[in-house]
Amino acid sequence: MRTRTLPAAVATAALFSSVALAAVPAAADTSTPIGVDSVIDTVVDGAHQHLYISSGNVISVADYTGKVVTTLTGLSGVSDLQLSPDGSTLYAAVPGADKIVAFDTATLTQTAEYPTGDRTAPRRIALTEGRIWFGYGDQWESGLGKVDLTTDPAAVTLDLAGDHDFASTPMLYADPANPDTLVALDGGISSGPIVVYDVSSGTPAIRVTANEGGFYRDGALTPDGQSIVVAGPGNRAVTEYRLSDLQEVHEYPVKDEPETVSVAPDGTVAATALDTENTGDTYVFPGGADTPASVRNLSNEWMPWSGHSTTWSADGTQLFVLTGRSGSAQFNVVAEPRKYVTKLTADAPATATRAKTLTVKGTLAAGLMPPAGTPVSVVRTDMLSPSGKSLGTKALGANGAFSFTDVPPAGGTVRYTVTYAGDAAHTPASASDTVAVSRATPALTLTNNGKVYDYGKNVAFTAHLGTTYSNRTVEIWADPYGADKPKKLLKTGKVDSHGNLSATVNMSRDTAVTAVFKGDSQYGARTVKSTAYAHAKIASSLSKYYRTGTIGSTRYYYFHKKTDAVVTTTMTYYKGRKERLDLQVYSNGKWYTTDSEYFALGTSGKCIVNLGHPGTSGVRARVRAAYIDPSSGDNVNTTTYGAWSYFYFTN
Repeated sequence: MRTRTLPAAVATAALFSSVALAAVPAAADTSTPIGVDSVIDTVVDGAHQHLYISSGNVISVADYTGKVVTTLTGLSGVSDLQLSPDGSTLYAAVPGADKIVAFDTATLTQTAEYPTGDRTAPRRIALTEGRIWFGYGDQWESGLGKVDLTTDPAAVTLDLAGDHDFASTPMLYADPANPDTLVALDGGISSGPIVVYDVSSGTPAIRVTANEGGFYRDGALTPDGQSIVVAGPGNRAVTEYRLSDLQEVHEYPVKDEPETVSVAPDGTVAATALDTENTGDTYVFPGGADTPASVRNLSNEWMPWSGHSTTWSADGTQLFVLTGRSGSAQFNVVAEPRKYVTKLTADAPATATRAKTLTVKGTLAAGLMPPAGTPVSVVRTDMLSPSGKSLGTKALGANGAFSFTDVPPAGGTVRYTVTYAGDAAHTPASASDTVAVSRATPALTLTNNGKVYDYGKNVAFTAHLGTTYSNRTVEIWADPYGADKPKKLLKTGKVDSHGNLSATVNMSRDTAVTAVFKGDSQYGARTVKSTAYAHAKIASSLSKYYRTGTIGSTRYYYFHKKTDAVVTTTMTYYKGRKERLDLQVYSNGKWYTTDSEYFALGTSGKCIVNLGHPGTSGVRARVRAAYIDPSSGDNVNTTTYGAWSYFYFTN
């Protein structure tokens, strides 16, 4: 498995620091949910920009962003995957069907299948020229077999483990760079060794074997095919062993138990660890390094790893790491895996005074610190420079610290953004912080607050703006009472030479009028409000009278004593509005209220009420309609009393 898809690249030399790394994500890294169950194996197809992921009974085919473009189904318990050296064929071990199947990578259609025998359950595969080697069986019934593709039909041979008795299905590795060698890891027991076979004759012969701790979790061959790097057991390192004699070549230290490993074409080693403290789980080491170039924290789960879930892109420029379990798997792309990850912080004071000196501090952190004097660029964004104004560059100190002073010319929210451009060994980083810089409070007034006006009167509201710096524009808004009338901008413009701006409101309702100044670089925003009140429009008339006349100086409507007096009221309509009728009778020189009652208005605003008749003559009465805020059902207008209508009953 894990066969490279491109020739080995030439690695450039790198420097390494003993400084501990902070586990932080690089800016260009991405994490995307992907709908797969626990991962068994992943293989990269560089020609088609695909990742093949075996999980459950399917192979998911994903692109380099983690989007699953299709699935290959009906593969019972599909396990190991392997790409042919020319990249044209994908081989998959299908233990639930006792076979190995082949797919055309261009069409993703099955082209062949190779039954391995009843209840053989092949789980692990590796390729050498013309042969598929497979590990099969379970526990002590495990073995090594091959499918010889040079015969027609392909010939299957079992029981090729030689003198070694596998305690579990052997994990197999081969590489075209070392075509006569097959490596098997006996990973299911603590005493399980690494076994190196010579397969040049077609029949495996043990070349060397050594117990290196067993319980191997994962492995990957180096680009020259001369060494294997294994993850596990819990020695807090992934370890490289030379295949010629299985002597240890190098240890790549990780903080916790190693889980997966993958080697790039240039020899860069990527490994994941259990990470019980959630401080960093994915390590990248240039080949032969003692310290990782970067550590990412890609998962917060207790047990995020399954199978071979870490692999490099075909050209070795990106690292793909699958984390999580069924239903919560994430497809992580580490975009610049070889670079030291940098983290930049910026700390500005929470508040400051305009035109006074303030200080911004910060630090840049990385596993390998850039040298003292390395520049970071600074940009200030404020009301005078909304697109940002460069403040030049500032130099890092020996410990990565920096500080600078500035005199903010503008008030309001001022943002300082510090950027490190990165270099061949470091990722770029950026950080920013904001300062609330004080501004003066401008004088702003608005006329007519609390005044009451007749219905329909046009009233001018005048805003007066005091001293400001650059902005002389004021907005005047009207917000009529009632949910059916939205707030409306009446006028916006510069105030005149006296600082005034006026707008007219037709007072058909109570209205909240606001004047808004949005501020400038030296004076803050301000809003003032005036609430003016409007009477309702009320008109009443009596009907069924037979004449009019005056009693004293007051005009009366005359009714026969047995004729009902009817009053018709028209009032400004609002949904749910009621009028109040007040009825009074004159007796012994005074008016006495006999009734006050609310009546609903029609949608036209009209209401007709029969007041009845007294049946006797000589009765003097009066009636009026009123809108009472809010007893009439709303608060859209201010309380308004209509005029009294006087009437007199005769014989």
